[in-house]
Amino acid sequence: MNKDFNLRLVLKILGSLLWLESIFIFLTALVSWIYSEPDWIYFVGTGIAAVGLGTAGISIGRNAPKILSRREGTLIVVFTWVVFSLVGLMPFWLSGSIPSFTDAFFETMSGFTTTGGTVLDNIEDLSYTMLFWRSLTHWIGGLGIVVISLALLPMFSFSGIQLFGAEIGGPTKDKIHPKITETAKRLGAIYVILTLAAALLLRFCGDMGWYDAVCHALGTVSSGGCSTKAVGIAYWTSPVVHYIIIVFMMLSGISFSLYYFALKGRWSKVKNNDELRYFFAVFAIAVFVVLLFVVDFGQISNFSVLERSVREVLFQVAAMLTTTGFFLTDFTQWNQATWIILLILMISGASAGSTTGGIKMVRLVIVCKYCYYEFKHMIHPNAVIPITYSRQAIKSDVVTRVLAFVLLYLMVVAFGAMVLSLSGIGFSESIWTMVSCLGGVGSSIGTVGPDGNFSALSDFLKWFLAFVMLLGRLELFTVLLIFTPVFWKK
Repeated sequence: MNKDFNLRLVLKILGSLLWLESIFIFLTALVSWIYSEPDWIYFVGTGIAAVGLGTAGISIGRNAPKILSRREGTLIVVFTWVVFSLVGLMPFWLSGSIPSFTDAFFETMSGFTTTGGTVLDNIEDLSYTMLFWRSLTHWIGGLGIVVISLALLPMFSFSGIQLFGAEIGGPTKDKIHPKITETAKRLGAIYVILTLAAALLLRFCGDMGWYDAVCHALGTVSSGGCSTKAVGIAYWTSPVVHYIIIVFMMLSGISFSLYYFALKGRWSKVKNNDELRYFFAVFAIAVFVVLLFVVDFGQISNFSVLERSVREVLFQVAAMLTTTGFFLTDFTQWNQATWIILLILMISGASAGSTTGGIKMVRLVIVCKYCYYEFKHMIHPNAVIPITYSRQAIKSDVVTRVLAFVLLYLMVVAFGAMVLSLSGIGFSESIWTMVSCLGGVGSSIGTVGPDGNFSALSDFLKWFLAFVMLLGRLELFTVLLIFTPVFWKK
């Protein structure tokens, strides 16, 4: 390893992050007290272990130089997700709620990466405490462990740019404050406000109790798709509940920086944002096209039947586009042409700077514009035609990185689908499962479809897909970079 590598500082920051995780773990133990469950002992024990490990890391790095390069920042981000998952799985595993260590790791990584895929055959067998922790892992990972940490732990202000840059996805980042810690605080505040609003509306406007309202707010705003019921959102028949979740899935698919600009009265930033316009345009077009296949035009005069069909389509399109992965209906019973549309939505994802996964709309916008301008160049080869985004010209190196990311994303999907196919999974299901895990969706077809889960997969595939979830959540390059020789050179 490079002698200039600041390992002690890496351990110090990881230790501080473990302290942060212990706070969430201890808070979860309170749920056991509220519902008189014995599971508090597993969370208190895990919390104490997290504090101990964190203290050890902080002690080792006590006098470490406060110099953090991109190398250390990248490793901190990657290992934070791995360490958080290894610690976070302990209550599931120790309590026997998920007896297999592999399954417990898969479930926890699926939570922190907001994928929402599960190995649980009967979710409702878990205690209130375990289900709440499962929902909370989604919420912690939704905005990003490191971003939340930057907001809560000012000690990172000296090196925040490296962590923030490795964590936040997307080729463009709207700068809302000169200080990274202040940016993180503002993003975190918007995240909390959206979560509280969703919980309050589900409680008082829907027919959910406080517990379910809070858990589903955590799963919706984080785009995790975690539910406390085996049948998901379909458990609640109230259209109000469905529409509230549709609205908040879409709100969570918008870049959080746009909320900040709107609150500051900088409406031009919102109005001129190409990604936002394309996000809603794609949503509207997808809803219209899917409705053509789903609606029974023989009963179009029956308002209740028509409304139900429209609601199911709105819900499922929003769930796939925002990579939340909730189910309101078994979409595999729809015309298979709709499967292609939903698969494309899963690949595309919503806005950069939101809690969602996928390639991100901004990248697709840039790729589409690049292809269009190439046609223009064929007609006018000597013309200089810049690619613009939100009324600003995009530098060629940004376009190159976007094209490289999209190509790498599709290559990873192809490679992963091949691995799944060689393991005995069907071709279509392999592609869907790979896109689902890489994009943080959690929804697929076949054995891992609306009526199934990941429990039937081999341990090898569970570890492989857990890595894929991490790869997708950190947008490929952050993780793959540490496997390149140049990363470790001086």
